[in-house]
Amino acid sequence: MQTDQKISALSRIILVVAAICLGASILFPLWKIDLYAPQYPEGLVLYIHADKLGGNVDIINGLNHYIGMQTLHAENFIEFSILKYILLGFAGLILITALVGRKKFVYFTFVAFLLFALTSMADFYRWNYNYGHNLDPDAAIKVPGMSYQPPLIGFKQLLNFGAYSMPAKGGLLFIGTGVLLLVVVLVERKVFAHWRRKSSGPAATMILMVITAGLTSCSARGPRQVKLNEEVCNHCKMTITEAPFISQLTTTKGRQYVFDDLICMKDYVKANPDMEVSTYYVADFIDPVVFVDLSEASLIQSDSLRSPMGGNVAGFAIKDSALSYKTKFNAHDVSWAEWMR
Repeated sequence: MQTDQKISALSRIILVVAAICLGASILFPLWKIDLYAPQYPEGLVLYIHADKLGGNVDIINGLNHYIGMQTLHAENFIEFSILKYILLGFAGLILITALVGRKKFVYFTFVAFLLFALTSMADFYRWNYNYGHNLDPDAAIKVPGMSYQPPLIGFKQLLNFGAYSMPAKGGLLFIGTGVLLLVVVLVERKVFAHWRRKSSGPAATMILMVITAGLTSCSARGPRQVKLNEEVCNHCKMTITEAPFISQLTTTKGRQYVFDDLICMKDYVKANPDMEVSTYYVADFIDPVVFVDLSEASLIQSDSLRSPMGGNVAGFAIKDSALSYKTKFNAHDVSWAEWMR
């Protein structure tokens, strides 16, 4: 009977890894809130660590003052004085569970960690709610009925700011710890052994491929499709109506900007020299649903092209196509690098 209560060697290893992940989470920000607005093209970020705040705290506090929100200071939050020690305590508990090696300890640790995670999210929501709703009635900017509560997770529009709330590196390690604890519980409940008996090899392989593809697509930061007659150019603010001339860029932070004309993207980049661009894209003139990396595209320019804002440049994924349209429009070759000078 006692032997049945012992956990496997695999479970012990997973528990040790989980403890390391949780201990390491205090070295990185647990959560981050990204703020984007036209006046801050590269955005502002608030990092929430286990024991402090980081990022553009001073700038965000200045903005908060104008709309009546309280300014953010680590000493105002009791959580910052205890959270690091709670995380280290749970890391120690997980290690003890691995050493003791009993199923009851595994179940207790998993339930305790789950309750702590849910309590933490509830506390974070309470914190967001209080700061977004308890506004100074004498604030310089007042919008009747408006609150500024950031999203718990995901996106929310706050006046002219877009707010993205998501786990940071430390938060991902925290989530990973929970997943590893769940895996140990499932291993000890023989769930995977039962699944292996019922699942064929090809089916399992297919599921793994689908999951991998999904994760890959979620993490991609490439070009996106632009909604014609709905979205506006990030530079000239005109509605985007002509697909063959659309261009876009992605910053190193993953922020995407779209333009109705290549000249708009050029002018926008020059107007924001501090913006760190990862990749530039231009629509393929022949097949505008396809976006081509500008470093690989063939560009031609001609007054006969008549692009929306007068840049009159078209991009092509295939060089031979560019040559054909070059003759048709009596155009000349251009280089993005030269054009940006």
